[in-house]
Amino acid sequence: MATLSPYKLRIEGMDCAACALKIESAMQRLPGVSDVNVNYMAGTLALRFDQDRTPARTIEDKVKALGYTPIGTMAVEVRVPQRREHQPWWRENKGRLVLGTGGLLLLAFVFARLIPDWERWFYSGAALVSVVPFARRAVSGILSGSPFSIETLMTIAALGALAIGEPEEAAVVIFLFAVGELLETVAAGRARAGIEALIDLVPRTARRLRGAPSEIEEVRVDDLSIGDVVVVRPGDRIPSDGKVAVGSSEVNEAPVTGESMPVLKEVGSAVYAGSVNANGELHVEITRVASDNTIARIIHLVEEAQESKAPMARMIDRFSRWYTPAAMVVAVLVILIPPLVLGGDWMTWIYRGLATLLIACPCALVISTPAAIASGLAAGARHGLLIKGGAALETLGKVQTVAFDKTGTLTRGHPRVTNVMPVVGDESSVLARAAAVERGTSHPLGFAIVEAAKERELTLPVTFGGSIAVPGKAVTARLKDGFVSVGSPRHAAAMTSIESGLDDKIAALETEGKTVVVLLSGKTVEGLIALRDEPRLDAAEGVKRLIDQGIKTVILTGDNGRAANAIAALLGLDARAELLPEAKLAEIGRLRSTGPVAMVGDGINDAPALATASVGIAMGGGTDVALETADAALLHERVTGVADLIALSRTTLRNIWQNIAIALGLKSIFLITTLVGATTLWMAILADTGATVLVTANALRLLNHRSSE
Repeated sequence: MATLSPYKLRIEGMDCAACALKIESAMQRLPGVSDVNVNYMAGTLALRFDQDRTPARTIEDKVKALGYTPIGTMAVEVRVPQRREHQPWWRENKGRLVLGTGGLLLLAFVFARLIPDWERWFYSGAALVSVVPFARRAVSGILSGSPFSIETLMTIAALGALAIGEPEEAAVVIFLFAVGELLETVAAGRARAGIEALIDLVPRTARRLRGAPSEIEEVRVDDLSIGDVVVVRPGDRIPSDGKVAVGSSEVNEAPVTGESMPVLKEVGSAVYAGSVNANGELHVEITRVASDNTIARIIHLVEEAQESKAPMARMIDRFSRWYTPAAMVVAVLVILIPPLVLGGDWMTWIYRGLATLLIACPCALVISTPAAIASGLAAGARHGLLIKGGAALETLGKVQTVAFDKTGTLTRGHPRVTNVMPVVGDESSVLARAAAVERGTSHPLGFAIVEAAKERELTLPVTFGGSIAVPGKAVTARLKDGFVSVGSPRHAAAMTSIESGLDDKIAALETEGKTVVVLLSGKTVEGLIALRDEPRLDAAEGVKRLIDQGIKTVILTGDNGRAANAIAALLGLDARAELLPEAKLAEIGRLRSTGPVAMVGDGINDAPALATASVGIAMGGGTDVALETADAALLHERVTGVADLIALSRTTLRNIWQNIAIALGLKSIFLITTLVGATTLWMAILADTGATVLVTANALRLLNHRSSE
C-alpha cells in the first residue's frame, strides 16, 4: 500500500461555505487523495495524498482552475500561528475582477453614448469578456463534481440575457456578481480577524538572558527553547508560557483567559503567552515553545472547531445540494409552462426564468449557519470560553441540566481556615501555635493553617526539633512551654476529656461540612480550628444565573454527603454524594434521559463523566487537560462561565435562524416579484448579493457578544 503524505495549502479567495464545498468535491475526485478537510474560515485545505498518483502541483492547478489562488504550502507538523498577509482589496483577484468588469461596463456605457447605433454590440462585448473568468470556473466546477455552482447559474443567466437581446442587463449582472464576491471576501476577513487578534497578543521578539544577568539579547519568539530565561519588563507581553524564576508582579491575563482582575505572580507561578506584565520586572523560565504555548493551542483548537460542522450546518449542506438543482428545474418550468400552456410570450418568460435562476443562488443560505458558528467560536475564544466545535456550540444552547463536580469546580480545590475558636487565649495565639506545629507540613489541612497565619501576619512560636506526624491522628511539636499537638477530635477525645459544650461546637461545625482540628497542649484543649474547601467567589452567582435561565443544577461528587450537602445548601442546588465513578456515569445517563446534560469538572478525574455527558465543560486556566479533554473549557476558571457558554450558544442559534429567515425570506419575496414581472435581472442578482451581505453582517454581530465579567 502506498504511503499517504499529509499536505496543507493556504488559499486566497475561499470566503464562503459554498467555496469550501466546491474545493472539497474537486479534491475527492483526484486519485490517491483522502481525508480532505477544507476550512474556509482559516482559508486552508488539508488532505493526505499519494504523490505518485497525484503530484502536489496537480492539486494547486485544480485549485487555480476553480478560481482560487494557492498562496503557499504549510508545514503540517508546525502549529505556530501565522497572520495572513493582507493586501488592499484592489490588489486581490476579486478586487481586480470588480475593477475589470466595472471598467468594461463603463467603457460600454461611454461608447454607447458616442455611437448609439452600436450600443447593443458594446454591451455585448463587455458582457462576453466579463463572463469569461466565471464561465471558466463554472466549467471547471462541472468537471470537478460541482455542476450546480453559483458560477454556473450566473453564467447561464448572463448568456441567456445576451441570447434574448438584453446585453446591458447581462453586463450589469456580471459586474454586480463580482461586487458580491468581493463583499464576501471583506466579510470573511472581518470574521477571521476575530482569531487573528489572538495572534497579535504574542510579541514577535523576546529579551533572553545570556549567562550573566546583565547580558540580554533580543531574539525572535520562535527561537526560544524550553529552559530559556527571558526578561519581561513592566508593560511587556509575556512571549511564551513559562514560570516566574525571579521577581513578583501583577499580570493582566484578560487577553488570554478573560479574567478581568490582574493576578499576582511570584516565584514559581505559571504565566501564559500574551498576558501583560503590570508593575514589576519578571524573569520567566520558558516551559513551552511558541508552537505549543497557550495562544497557539487556543488558535489551533478554534480552527479545528471551525472545521467540524454543527448538525444544523450539515443539514443546510444536504438541503442546498437538492435546493440548487430543484431551483434550476423551477426556472425551466417558469420558462416553458406559461408559453406552452397559457400562450405567454416566450421572450418575457425566458427573461423571468433567467431572473429566477439568479434568485435561486444558494450562497446566502449555505453561509447562514457556518458564518454564525465561526463568529460564535471566535467570540467565545476572545472571552476565555473555548468551544471545540460547532456541534458543541449548538448542543450547549439546548442543555436542560448542568451537573457540577464539587472539588476544584464549584470550590477552590483546597481547604481554607473558616473558624478559629479559642478556649485558652485568643484567636491569634491559637492559630499561631497551631501553625508553628504544622510548619513544614505537606498535609493540605496543615498547609491551610500555615497560610492563614501568614495572611494575618502572625509571629509563630519557636519549635524545638521537628514535628512528629501520626497519620489520621495528630501532628506534634515541642514549643517553649511543652509539647503541643494539632489533631482530630477523635484523637483529642482519646487524650483528654472534652467538655460537652465543646463537643456541641464540633458537631455543629461538622454539620456545615467543615473539618475540625483540636489544638491540644498536654491534656489541655486550647482551641478549635475549622477548615473547609470553600466555594469559589462567583459560584453562587454562576448557579443562580443558570437557574434563572431555566436550567436544573446538581452536584455529582464522590465526596461525603455532609460536605456535599453543605456546599449545595450554600449555593442553592441539589447534591448527590459518595458516587463512585460508575455511579456518577449512571447518574449522568439518567439525567440525559430527560434532555441534554452538561458536565462541568476539572478535566482530570472527571474525564469519563465529561465524555459521557452531552457536552463536557472543563475548568482550567490553559492547562493541557482543560484544553484537550472536554468539548469546552473555561480558561478564566469562573463558574459564571458556564452560563456565559449557554448564553453564547443560544445567541448563536437565534442568529442562525435569523440568517435562514433572511436568506429564504428575501428569495421568496423576489421569486414572487419575478413571476409577476416586477424584477429585472440586475435586481435579482442584487437581491442574492444583498441577502449574502445581510446574512454575513448579521453573523458578524456575534463577534461583539459580551460575556459577564
